Amino acid sequence: MKALLVAALWAAAAMAAHAADSVTLTGSIGSRAILIVNGAPPKTVAVGETFQGVKLVSLQADQAVVESAGKRFSLRMDSPVSIGRGGIAGSGGNRIVLQADSRGHYMTQGQINGRAVTFMLDTGATTIALSAVDAQRIGLDYSKGQLVQMRTANGNAAGYRLRLQSVRVGDVEVYDIDAIVSQQPMPFVLLGNSFLNRFSMRRDADEMILEKRY
Repeated sequence: MKALLVAALWAAAAMAAHAADSVTLTGSIGSRAILIVNGAPPKTVAVGETFQGVKLVSLQADQAVVESAGKRFSLRMDSPVSIGRGGIAGSGGNRIVLQADSRGHYMTQGQINGRAVTFMLDTGATTIALSAVDAQRIGLDYSKGQLVQMRTANGNAAGYRLRLQSVRVGDVEVYDIDAIVSQQPMPFVLLGNSFLNRFSMRRDADEMILEKRY
């Protein structure tokens, strides 16, 4: 039993290590797609084959479906797709694809000012919102921000408005973003409209697709 557990942990670690951050469909040759994964040179991949942790599931005209780390993502020709790991890829992407979890929430790893956080997409939040605990952990001196009053489910609460230097999801990065730091505990950083307004958004089944506008 112990050996099986160790093997499973190694398999999970290997999958995480090989999961891609950015995938671009640049063309096709017959039934083979031409993919760029994490900025590597283009590679022709047949349906069912895997390259750098990305498996080509299907290919049709200028669209493809790929799978990485157990999740599937839709690609369109020449549109880089960040698959939401918030890893080490470059910051030149313009498209984010998020998968809904079992509760219908869109969660993703990302970065604020280069420090790792866990985001939950929230179209009802005016700005990015994070707890004071998270702000301290990533080195934000929110005490220099503007003191504001926030309406919460538990009544009014004090918060601090400030500007974030950068916010990143996968290989998509935006700059100079409004945020609110709350004194109340929060399990996730809310990815609100100060970030989302930089994108056009559409939902396709269980995917939320964000296309960068500026």
